Amino acid sequence: MKNKKAISLLFLSNIISGFAQGISMIAIPWYFVEVIGRPEVFASAYLIITFVTLFWGLYAGALIDRYSRKKLFILINLVCGIIVGGVAISGYLTNTTNDLLVILVFAITIFNYNVHYPNLYAFGQEITEKKHYGKLNSYIEIQGQSTSILAGAFAALLLTGTINKTMNLGGFIITFPFDIHPWKIHEIFLMDAITYMIVILIFMQIKYSRIVTDKIEMGTLFSRLKSGILYLKKNSLIFHFGLSSYMLFAFLLVEIHILLPTYVHDFLEGKGDIYASAEVYYSLGAILAGVFVIRFFRKKNSIFGIILLMLIVSFAFVGMAFIKSLWYFFIANLILGLTNAGVRILRTTYLFNHIPNNIIGRTNSVFNSLNIMVRMCLIGLFAMPYFLTNDNVRWGYLVGAVMIILAIVPLLLHYKSLINLEKLESN
Repeated sequence: MKNKKAISLLFLSNIISGFAQGISMIAIPWYFVEVIGRPEVFASAYLIITFVTLFWGLYAGALIDRYSRKKLFILINLVCGIIVGGVAISGYLTNTTNDLLVILVFAITIFNYNVHYPNLYAFGQEITEKKHYGKLNSYIEIQGQSTSILAGAFAALLLTGTINKTMNLGGFIITFPFDIHPWKIHEIFLMDAITYMIVILIFMQIKYSRIVTDKIEMGTLFSRLKSGILYLKKNSLIFHFGLSSYMLFAFLLVEIHILLPTYVHDFLEGKGDIYASAEVYYSLGAILAGVFVIRFFRKKNSIFGIILLMLIVSFAFVGMAFIKSLWYFFIANLILGLTNAGVRILRTTYLFNHIPNNIIGRTNSVFNSLNIMVRMCLIGLFAMPYFLTNDNVRWGYLVGAVMIILAIVPLLLHYKSLINLEKLESN
């Protein structure tokens, strides 16, 4: 790789920001479920935020393809750091945090994700040789999920603290030399805000030479968005693949923020440490995917790998609907991490090989917008009183299993054509 130092700094910034953001995004849904007991408020807010990201995501894709991806990282982190820091300072001044401000932090982090991850992959594609795409995507997954393990562990510690110098993490009792008191939500936000500023300093040190030299398209926002849509219309096979293979991620986001905290609280009758431990097991599974997926499916093909992984996770979801077991819960999250990360690695590498770098931001925006529409439907469904009554939340996982199986159908219908396209590209 020609830009090793730049890629290393890119990974370092992603680790630092991902750690604090990960804790915040674990803490906020649990705050509404356990601390104030108003999960329906969070579900409604999440639905509105998701709707707004439908438009923001389209605009973000155009920004990614038009401007310097390094400068875009710096600007977005500056805006997010100021807003999250402001909420944290407000919490310290009043010794409490208004629910709307907590939702604001969640919203700004979601908006950041809609730029950060597409920009991360597009930047990686821009400064990496084509033969290293699979390796790059695996490395991104490994470092990102290693960070999530730390975020999950610290979230478990900060949300519940210790009892008699011990805490439960992933079913194992960990002993500390002293007791740790739970953090308030604004204290977590302050740590989050500081990391945004650290990341800006790291990005300012990144120097690189572009490997991909595709011409940057100028013109109005509308004309550039239209180019992304027309590209996918012309390449309908890529469109069918990109949309179908994205459905697991659509369900995952809703599962993490809506189903998971209520599932732990109402069905498993667990505490914050159990909820945060799910992130640890998920991340372990994702790391395994980063290490083995590309190697395992190298002699097969990406399409076969995606179908197999989606089928496996659908069975895991069925088990979560019927099996009330802490260890099965952890194993299912391990499987979810492995399969989702595995699908993402194979999917992203496939798209890298078939979509030019100067338009990939906009095509990803089209996929993301359709993905958001699906998520809005799922959030609206799971926000219904039925899923918030007794332990009915578990049936949400059965909905997820059916959804994933239906998403496999287009991949099977276009299986031969997608494989032939992959072989053609490799030659």
